Amino acid sequence: MKDFISVSPLKILEQSSRKGLGPGNLGVLIARAGVGKTACLIHVALDRIFRGEKLIHVSLEEGPEKVTAYYNVIYFDLLKALNLSDSDEYRMRIDRNRMILAYLNQSFDLDRLESNLKNLADRLDFRPNTLIIDGLDFEKAGRDMLEGLIKMGRTFGTEIWLSALSHRHITETNERGIPHPCAAVDDLLSIIIQLDPDPSGIFLRLLKDHDKSGDPDISVKLDPNTFLALD
Repeated sequence: MKDFISVSPLKILEQSSRKGLGPGNLGVLIARAGVGKTACLIHVALDRIFRGEKLIHVSLEEGPEKVTAYYNVIYFDLLKALNLSDSDEYRMRIDRNRMILAYLNQSFDLDRLESNLKNLADRLDFRPNTLIIDGLDFEKAGRDMLEGLIKMGRTFGTEIWLSALSHRHITETNERGIPHPCAAVDDLLSIIIQLDPDPSGIFLRLLKDHDKSGDPDISVKLDPNTFLALD
């Protein structure tokens, strides 16, 4: 699926300094509730999968069945956008290269995640290139949690993408232009992308690009229904 990047929200990283996140680094998608954080994270996942990489999707709010259903919706939107037919090859690639872990009812912690990653590596020889964690409460997680994730990413050689919930009534940013809830921990985050709803659509804006501030001219407009990139 070589044309995926033409409609992927990850087009925005093609304009970044390193063209991506990289192992041992944390990236975050910031948005208000219902704007499309999970959809964009799944686009990250499908991009990695169709590049032949392995991925683990960690959900803190939904069970595996609902996450799988969401993948299926976005997968078919992607096929439609690229004028492709459903394929056993595509489905097999997703099934073989993706694992879904759910930690519901506040059962998530670093030790449990590390234990599961070790078990998957030892028993199934499944070692992810990318780890997605959807639903982490940044207001409660704190620096220790993020520092632990960075250490884990370096240990397992995986990049880690997170979602962060912002709020309409909290508009303050820090001196680097990073909004709540990432303003106090942005030094631990290598890439920060904000989903910014607008009457004309939804825009992805690159707020931090590794050791550089984001470029205000770098943005990607998304279809508000499919969260695929528009020309």
